[in-house]
Amino acid sequence: MADLEEIHKELETVDTTKIFFVDFNGRIMNLPVNPDNIESILENGIGFDGSSIAGYGTVDSSDRLLFPDPDSFKVLKFSDENVGFIIASVYNEKDNPSQADPRAILKRTLADAEREFGLQFLVGPEHEFFLLNNGKKKKNLHTDQGLYFQSSPHDKGEAVRNRIVKILKDCGIAFEKAHHEVTPSQHEINLEPADPLDSADRTVLFNYVTQETAADFGYRATFMPKPFDGYNRNALHLHLSGQDLDGNNVFFDKDADFNLGTIARHFIGGIVKYARETSIIMASTYNSYKAYVSEREAPIICNWGLKNRSTMVRIPYCPDPQSTRLELRSPDPAGNVYLQIAILIAMGIEGIRNKIDCGEHAVGNICGDGLSAKVWDKRFLPKSMFEALVEAERSSFLQQALGDETYHNFMSLKTREWEEHRTHVTNREISMYLDR
Repeated sequence: MADLEEIHKELETVDTTKIFFVDFNGRIMNLPVNPDNIESILENGIGFDGSSIAGYGTVDSSDRLLFPDPDSFKVLKFSDENVGFIIASVYNEKDNPSQADPRAILKRTLADAEREFGLQFLVGPEHEFFLLNNGKKKKNLHTDQGLYFQSSPHDKGEAVRNRIVKILKDCGIAFEKAHHEVTPSQHEINLEPADPLDSADRTVLFNYVTQETAADFGYRATFMPKPFDGYNRNALHLHLSGQDLDGNNVFFDKDADFNLGTIARHFIGGIVKYARETSIIMASTYNSYKAYVSEREAPIICNWGLKNRSTMVRIPYCPDPQSTRLELRSPDPAGNVYLQIAILIAMGIEGIRNKIDCGEHAVGNICGDGLSAKVWDKRFLPKSMFEALVEAERSSFLQQALGDETYHNFMSLKTREWEEHRTHVTNREISMYLDR
């Protein structure tokens, strides 16, 4: 538990104190507060209008409370100001946590896994983003034409990445690697793995720091899944390992094929089985599904493989048994990271609970060759938001994993988003059909 006296001391060094949380769409929300009141806020929470935040309330029942988690407190040292950063959980009333709070759903999922199977987890997201020029003209948005791992001066974002890494280091968060990605103007920073709740909190912090730092350099950072035709998307690959209560990696078995034990195979089996039903969580926007195309490093088939970047679940090469893990490659960073990690773990736990075997691993470059191009094919991940919503609407698993309130709020929100896209007339349609 964080020391309140130490928080008070550090708050004296900041220019502003902000309480952070995310809405159901994954967008970062914050509330600046008077740091002199932090003790009262930690004890009693601070109110907000839940009906004005996607997923949290209705106008006839809108009062909600934010209860900051002192363990998430960080001081972020930007070039022009120091920000006191703290993550909050959402409550309906004091001593009554909201069942529709994604952070609470993740905590509940972790508690269930530990209670039922004695399992704990480590999660390491890969954070991908584009650094773009400000402006509205799409052809002028790119800041560079850099390639994967290409060095400066071709990599125009190196200084931005270095600043992000320094801000993170100053608040006690270590990174593993940072580099230019495959697509022009695209970048990746990976942080050291952490427990799932801390990893989700750090993702909120990372996204905030990245967008603030980009703006400081005169750029715009975006986590939009697929901003450009013909290029790779922004992904949020989630690396996950499982441990027993003594810290031993339960995915590793030296006597098993590929050193993947029964727990790992069942965990993967659950992910593969429920991938379509939960796709709306992992890829939660209309734009997300434009990324699920062949040869663009986004998975298109519900499968798993060894060291295979074309599969949905990948088992990376790990020379150290304690590093044995899986990588889920279907999520993107436009979603709610608390729900994404919670559902990933819930799928795996369901696989363990029901002993769902993952079957044979996929071999070769999996891009749909030899498979019929049907509009609806359950071997594939959903090809559209509509298809993902249909699967989620039919899913008793997803409803149980999220809880009734969150499930209905989330589905209502996403169905409305789909309907707005369905009825919107685009410039492409005008150019194709106006002269018919």
